[in-house]
Amino acid sequence: MNTATDNPYRWTIAVVAVSIYFFTNGMAIFVPQNLFPRLMEDFSVTAGVISRSAGITLLFGALLAPAAGALIDRFGVIRIIRVGLAVMLVCFAAYPFAQSIQQLYVIHAGLAIGLVCSGLMPNVVLITAWFQKGRGSMIGILAAGSSLAGALLPLAISPLVLNPNYGWRWGMGALAIAFFLLAFIPGFLLLRPVSREASTAIDTAPVDGVTLHAALRSITLWALALGSACLWFSIQSMNSQITIFFEQEAALSPQRATLLFSLIFWCSFFGKFLFGAVSDFIAKRHVMKIASVILLIGCLLLFNYTNGELSLTTDGRRLTLFAAVFGLGFGGCFTMIQLVAVESFGQRSLGKILGVIVFVDSLGAALGTVLIGQLRTSTGDYVVPFLIVTAVAALAIVSVTMIKPLTSSKDLSESAPR
Repeated sequence: MNTATDNPYRWTIAVVAVSIYFFTNGMAIFVPQNLFPRLMEDFSVTAGVISRSAGITLLFGALLAPAAGALIDRFGVIRIIRVGLAVMLVCFAAYPFAQSIQQLYVIHAGLAIGLVCSGLMPNVVLITAWFQKGRGSMIGILAAGSSLAGALLPLAISPLVLNPNYGWRWGMGALAIAFFLLAFIPGFLLLRPVSREASTAIDTAPVDGVTLHAALRSITLWALALGSACLWFSIQSMNSQITIFFEQEAALSPQRATLLFSLIFWCSFFGKFLFGAVSDFIAKRHVMKIASVILLIGCLLLFNYTNGELSLTTDGRRLTLFAAVFGLGFGGCFTMIQLVAVESFGQRSLGKILGVIVFVDSLGAALGTVLIGQLRTSTGDYVVPFLIVTAVAALAIVSVTMIKPLTSSKDLSESAPR
C-alpha cells in the first residue's frame, strides 16, 4: 500500500508546485518591483506612490493569511491552490490594461488573494505532506522557484519592456499567457491524489507537533514571527526600491539595473537551495541565524563612511558585491523561515501556524515597502531609508536567537511567558 511519502507521483506534485510558485510569486511581487521605474513614468507618480501597489499586495496578504491557513487545514491544500490560481489568472490578464494607479491598486489587492491561496504557504504545506526524508532540500528547491522567477522573468520580458514600440504592458501580457500554460493548466490537471492514501496524506492535517493554541503561548512563535517580519521588512524594502536606486541615484542604465536586480535573485536561488540542503544536517534555527547575518552584511555593503559622512556607494563593483551577498542572505532567510516553523512546531497545525507567521511577516514586508518608498520621496535619496533597512535586519538576528523548538508539553511550559 503506497502512502504519500513513497508514491512516485510526489515528484509530479513537486514539479507542479515549483512551477506554480515560480509564476505566482515572481509575477505578483518581483516583476512589478523591477518595473517600478517604468510604472512611475507611465502613471506620473513618485517612488512612494508606486510602492503602495506592492504594499497593498503584502498588507492584504497578511490580513488574509490566517484565514487561508485555516482553510487549508479544513478543506485541503489542493482546493485552495486552485482557487488561488483562478484569482491570479484574472489579475494577470487585467494587469496590462490598467489605466490608472488606482486600477493598479485594485489589481494588487486581488493578487494578495491569489498569493495566500497559491503562493508559498500552501505549497510548503503540500510539499511537507508528500516528503518526509529530505524535506529541507525539497522546500529549498520550492523556495528557489521564486528566486529563479526574479532572475529570469524580468530579463525575459526586458526586450519588450525596453522597446518603445511595446513596453511593460506587452511584457506583462506575455507573462500572463505563460502563467496560463505553465501554472494554471498543470495546477488543475495534475494536482490530484493518485490514491486514497495519498489523498488522506495531503488533505488532512498531520498529527505530529503542537496545536495552534500551544504555539501561541510560546515565546518561540513570537520570536520567529518578529524575526521573520524584520527579515521581510528588509528584503522587501530593498527589492522594491533597489531598481529605482540603481537607475536614479547610482546612474545605471535600465539594462544594467535589470541585470543587477536579476543577480540578486540568481544568488537568492543558490542561497535557497544551499541553506535548505544544509538544514538537513544542521539545526534549522542555527542555519537561519547564519543567513540573517549574511543579509545584514549585504545591507552594510551599500554604505560608504568618509570624512564623518555616511553615503551610498555608486561603485559598480561594490553594487555587484552587494547584489550577490544580499541575494545569498535573502535566499537563505526566505527558506529557513518555513523550515524553522516545521522544526519548531511540527505538522499538526502547520497551516494555521504558518498563517500566523505569514500574517506577521507580511505586515513587516508591507510596512517596509511603503515606508521606505515614502521616505525616499520625502528625503530625496535612499541614505536614511536604507539605514533603517539595515537596522531592522540587525534586529532580526536578535529575534532569531530566541527561537527554541517545542517538542513536548514540558518544552512548552518552560518556554511560555510567565
